[in-house]
Amino acid sequence: MNAPVALITGAGRGIGRAVAIELGRRGYAMVLVSRTQKELRETKTLGGVACDFATDIAKPQAAKNAVAKCLEQFGRVDAIVHCAGLAPILKIEETTDQQWHDIIDTNLSAAFYLARAVWPVFVKQNSGVIVNISSQAARDPFTGFAAYGAAKAGVNLLGLALAREGQPHGIRVHTIAPSAVETAMFRKLMTPEQYPSEKTLDPSDVAQVVAQCVAGELAHTSGEVIWMHKTV
Repeated sequence: MNAPVALITGAGRGIGRAVAIELGRRGYAMVLVSRTQKELRETKTLGGVACDFATDIAKPQAAKNAVAKCLEQFGRVDAIVHCAGLAPILKIEETTDQQWHDIIDTNLSAAFYLARAVWPVFVKQNSGVIVNISSQAARDPFTGFAAYGAAKAGVNLLGLALAREGQPHGIRVHTIAPSAVETAMFRKLMTPEQYPSEKTLDPSDVAQVVAQCVAGELAHTSGEVIWMHKTV
């Protein structure tokens, strides 16, 4: 097929769903990844050519399987957009080993697993784009965001390192770090009284920047962190 193909994690809701809508509107075929099949099927109804793939992207094999699904379904993969995230607020003394690993693996390790899985494909075709969703928490975390902030800071550095490694092969790696985004995940952390909705970004705001990175309109930002915040 001639349409470019994107693999989107966290596509069942929030930023991931908004990215699927935006890339679908731009003519991309998509493999939508999330742990929840029902949410993925809801995203599929919102437009674009897409197939769903329910898996836990925090597992190393899941990334390999998701890339293989792209190649099996569409014969190619042009972009990886990692939107899946886990962001509980936890006091340091109450954070269990398992919670630490879950947060690091979902936000940071998965970004590495996906890049590693798709890298041979991108090198062979001498092109490819990776976009990772980071967070303002990487430099200014809420209290209780020790694990999440550390994971996102790792995502920022991973993006720079991968961009440098990928540059000779035509591979771009972009990192987008929004402030609070109006999603169900955020509203589990903060009530509108604690953080008014007029201060939050809409998922579509982030999705538009993702699409500009994927399409090459922001090609010069490869390796950089794009910090986003709401201007009130």
